[in-house]
Amino acid sequence: MNLSSRSRCLGVLCGAQGGRALFLRTPLVRPAHISAFLQDQPTPGWTGTQHIHLSPNRHSGSKAAPLHWTSERAVSVLLLGLLPAAYLNPCSAMDYSLAAVLTLHSHWGLGQVVTDYVHGDAWQKAAKAGLLALSALTFAGLCYSNYHDVGICKAVAMLWKL
Repeated sequence: MNLSSRSRCLGVLCGAQGGRALFLRTPLVRPAHISAFLQDQPTPGWTGTQHIHLSPNRHSGSKAAPLHWTSERAVSVLLLGLLPAAYLNPCSAMDYSLAAVLTLHSHWGLGQVVTDYVHGDAWQKAAKAGLLALSALTFAGLCYSNYHDVGICKAVAMLWKL
């Protein structure tokens, strides 16, 4: 990038007037270029890379995707209610519920990170297998702590006392 194009870029980024984004009105980036870029179509006069990797749609045309999405939201809402309940009523049922819900929530969240950022079938399969092993180990460790030690609720309370 030469000095002229750097100064144009800085002018575009730093020269916003009245709270409106100037980068859409400059000759560097135009809405037509952005639209074609997002649709993975060639744009006349554009020589940059025009491909965005999107997550594969494994469940297209089935009810599995909306059910999975709803399940993720239900687990998140359950976790929001479970945390104060565990604080108010620490018991083994809360400890095991937290172990299950925290592990499932983390597994699904990290699964999306793997889907979005790990490219290539072999790498993605390896990463998902590693994630499954990590999630199983996490759940087993939390259950072991609940059974053989003080449990999640009392462990967090002990940390807060420090």
